[in-house]
Parts: sequence; structure tokens; C-alpha cells
Amino acid sequence: MIKLEKGSKKLLNAWAFYDWANSVYTLTIASSIFPIFYSALFLGQAEKTVSAFGMDFKSTALITYVTAFTFGVVAISSPILSGIADYVGNKKNFMKFFCYVGSVGCVGLYWFSLDSIHLSLLFYFMGLIGYWGSLVFYNSYLPDIAFPEQQDSISAKGFSMGYVGSVILLVINLAMVMFPDVFYISDHIAEDGEVIETAAQVGMRYSFIMVGLWWILFSQYSFYILPAGVSNGHKVTKDVVFNGLKELKQVWIQLKQNLRLKRYLVAFFVFSMAVQTIMLVAVYFGEEEIAWGDDDAKTFGLIVSILIIQLVAILGAYLTSRASSKFGNVKTLIVINFFWMALCLYAYFMETPLQFYIAAGLVGLVMGGVQSLARSTYSKFLPETEDTTSYFSFYDVAEKIGIVIGMGIFATIDQITGSMRNAILFLVIFFLVGIVLLFRVPKYDEK
Repeated sequence: MIKLEKGSKKLLNAWAFYDWANSVYTLTIASSIFPIFYSALFLGQAEKTVSAFGMDFKSTALITYVTAFTFGVVAISSPILSGIADYVGNKKNFMKFFCYVGSVGCVGLYWFSLDSIHLSLLFYFMGLIGYWGSLVFYNSYLPDIAFPEQQDSISAKGFSMGYVGSVILLVINLAMVMFPDVFYISDHIAEDGEVIETAAQVGMRYSFIMVGLWWILFSQYSFYILPAGVSNGHKVTKDVVFNGLKELKQVWIQLKQNLRLKRYLVAFFVFSMAVQTIMLVAVYFGEEEIAWGDDDAKTFGLIVSILIIQLVAILGAYLTSRASSKFGNVKTLIVINFFWMALCLYAYFMETPLQFYIAAGLVGLVMGGVQSLARSTYSKFLPETEDTTSYFSFYDVAEKIGIVIGMGIFATIDQITGSMRNAILFLVIFFLVGIVLLFRVPKYDEK
């Protein structure tokens, strides 16, 4: 095959198309159907607990701990693996590996059960680490395949393709769950006639297989077109293995000389851990803490809430962009953090489906905007340097470590107190500290 030139339309489109392939994981597995499915496994239990790793865990605490552990693995391994891939010149093989691990993990979720909880959690771990691991190498391709003036537009195109693709599959999956008869999906019935699993739950299991197949099949076009890497024929040595960590250390040393960037990054680290935690546990919270009435109403209500968040997020990102251009990035982030803090307080007291729908709309309003604005603010504060990759690698690792801490604290409070409400209320502290730290960021002409 002829090697495509950097900046060529075909090469850029092939890169963006991977977003179409992998974004189905975040929407179907991480954000919507899997949390509903996981919660349904505990229906009928007076106390929603499960035995794993020699301990008894509250159901939501266990999945939160596993999620935190996975992000910890990603935070530690990603700078090491990306450094190796760049040096040896086989980043596509690394990207393929994580893609296939994640896809197999999604398919494996079809057999998720409490009776084989350790194998089930392994499949969950595989899906999560496969997605975030492949994303490390996917993002690192951008400066290789696109010129600086092309990067914003092709990155936005990838995001758009991912959103469209994931919504298409999610709608199909939701139809399978809500109208299983149309898809010839029936209840799983035992020999004595007892319903082991409803048709809706069986439909959820099929959706996990569809996500895995979608991801692995549509990624093939990107793998076919994308180059293997920049260099070839180099052997991996001890220095190469730890090169990525050394680069992060150098960034930390340089940060000490840039007061604005250092203070902003500390503020980001604090408020981001709370934001990411809320986004990862929102559906579990809604399933456990809201009085839906019955199981069908609960499934329908959570699905509606997810769609509300997705739709409102588009408006929220636009409003955040307008606000930052008018008032400045840091001031806008301060207001958004106050908004998140109020949301946590509101969530502690909400009980009805209507209140949860309102919360979903408010979360959507600030969800996408805070992430994009946080990253662009960091980009604006960077010093004059050509090594932006190391700075953003540091940013990503800080974000992942923040998720580990946030999810760990949330799971521990949930496990000890037996209520996710107490854990949500505790996150108010992170937003308050984040606001104080943002006020300490030196003034900057952001307009």
C-alpha cells in the first residue's frame, strides 16, 4: 500500500474514523446500559452486597473500586508504553492490542454474573483499560498525521463522528431493551418455569456483544490506513522504558518555574477528580437513590436521563464557549465549579424521578463544557515550547490520578456509610477547594 502523506484527507479521515469505532464503549458500557444491567443483578436483595477478593462489598462500592484501580493502571502504564511505542515505531500495534483487549472485554460482559464475579470483573477491567489504553496511542497520532493548522478541525471531526456513531448504536441497544419482543428477545426461563432473567436484561447482554463487535470491526479501516509509527528498528532498553516517566519529571520541574500554570494545574487536579467521579457514578446513583416505583419505570427513567444529558451537553458546550470568550476562562471555570457544588447539594436531597431528570439536565449543561474549557485553559497557559506532547501527557496522567483518588474516596464513603448520598455530599469539599485554588491563579488576559 502507498504511504499517505502527512495532512492528506484520506489519512485524516481514517484517524477520525476510530472515534466512530470506539466511542460506543463510553456511551453504552460506561455511561448507560452496563450500569443499569449491573444494578439489576441485585434486584430482590435486601442488602445489595457481593463477595469478592475475600471481602463483602456494597455493589456500587465494588464497581467504583475496580474503576479506580483500572484508571490507576492506565495512569502508570500510559507514559511508559507511549514512550516505548514512539521509540520503536509501532504505536499502531499498541493501539491494536488495547482495542482488541477492550472489544473482547465488552463481548465478555455478556456472561457477567455474580456467581463468577472475578471473571466478570476481569471483563469489565478489560473493556475499561482497552478503551483508555487505545486512546493514549490514538491521540498521540494527531501530530504525526496532521499539520498544526489541521489539528483542531480533524479533532472536532473525530469527536462528531464518535458522537453520531455511539448514539446510533445506543438507540438500537435501547430499543432492544425497551422493546425486546420486536427483536425476538424473550425472558430467560428455568426448567421449573421461573423467570431467571427478563427479556430486557437479556437484551442488555446482547448489546455488550454488539459494542465489542462494532468497536473491533469499524476500527479495521483506521488500522489499515494509519502508519505503523515514526521510527523503526530500535530495540527497547531500560532507558527507553522509563523515558516517558523521565519526561513527566522534567515537566514537573519546569512547572515550578511557571506559577500560573502550576497553580492552575493544582486547581484542575482538585475539581477534575470530583467532576469525573460524578460522571462515572451518576447512573449508579440514580438507580440506587431515586424512588422510581418499579423496575420498568427505573430502566425507562435512567435511559431518559442519559439521553437528556447527551442532548443538553451540546447546548452546554456552546454556552460555556461563549461565556469563556466574554468573561475569560478562569472566571468561567469558577462559576462552573460553583454550579457543580450546588448540584452536589441538590443531589443529596433529591428523591423523585422528576428531580433526577432536572439534575440530569443540569449535569449535561456543565459536563462537556467544563472538560473542554479545562483543557483549552491549560493549553493557553503553556510556555513557549515545541514539546507540548510531554505537557499534555502530564495533564492526562494528573487527570487519571485524580479519578483514582476521587473514585477511591467515593467508594470508601459509600462502603462505610452505606449511602451514595453521603459520598456525593463529600465531593462539595473538592469543588470548594477547587474554587479557592482557581482564585489564586495569577490574572491572565484570556479574551
